[in-house]
Amino acid sequence: MRLLVFGYGYSAHAIAERLRTAGHEIAATVQTAAKAGQLSRSGIRARLFSDGDRDPAIAGEIAASDAVLVSIPPDHGGDRVLAAFGEAIAAAPRLGWIGYLSTVGVYGDHAGGWVDETTPVVPREGRSRLRAEAERAWLDFGATRGKATHLFRLAGIYGPGRNQLAQLAAGTARRIVKPGQVFNRIHVADIAAVVEASLMSPRAGAVYNVSDDEPAPPQDVVSFAAKLCGIAPPPEIPFAEADLTPMGRSFYDKNNRVRNALIRSELGVVLRYPNYREGLTALRASGEGPNNRARVETSG
Repeated sequence: MRLLVFGYGYSAHAIAERLRTAGHEIAATVQTAAKAGQLSRSGIRARLFSDGDRDPAIAGEIAASDAVLVSIPPDHGGDRVLAAFGEAIAAAPRLGWIGYLSTVGVYGDHAGGWVDETTPVVPREGRSRLRAEAERAWLDFGATRGKATHLFRLAGIYGPGRNQLAQLAAGTARRIVKPGQVFNRIHVADIAAVVEASLMSPRAGAVYNVSDDEPAPPQDVVSFAAKLCGIAPPPEIPFAEADLTPMGRSFYDKNNRVRNALIRSELGVVLRYPNYREGLTALRASGEGPNNRARVETSG
């Protein structure tokens, strides 16, 4: 299988590496020549795609691809991939699968209640509204152009180099407490497993929540990470007193428990890390956290 990835960030990297290991061929778009060189040296064909640069070879990559994964966030002009390459994607003769990486943030706030893929999409803030609009655009595109399109609504992403252990090591971990607040999370390796399973079993118009099994208060996750490291956790900070950026504060505007049953019942995925404890324990064993020299370098 030939997969073209639009936007080679943290999650896309994990997905591409899993598929490369399985013998599939990967091409990807990046925004800088430096990143293109890095990917090319690792065996991935890299093409520049940014506001000021569009490699003409991308059209050929689309035409030769069996699958396209979109990991570029939308902007106020809409989905950039669809705007730039929609016609080429529609005309691609081999293309049988499109995947779009979205967010559980599109559900809006349900005051700690459960949401699943049938829950209405009612995003509260700008970034989530843009995501919801991009989701609709891709589903409409797939339905009208006859391309099997799939949405993956990701919970809070963590994994190598991006986790509470790394924050403790960097001195940036904080235990912010907002009573009743919970989040779901998902290890990047499990994101890759879900996408691979969908590639093997396409279903046009499919929507999947990609989350762990256990919504939990964020301060509990930091406390567990500190316990793994044998250190005291940072002090609790009431949410009202936390100095958060507008983006950071927006995460706390949504309080949901995310059901993930569909990835098991339809795709047969068994999560490698069904909760944050198992995920962080494995990351600690790999050398993450304070008092460990080993650090895992990520690519985006």
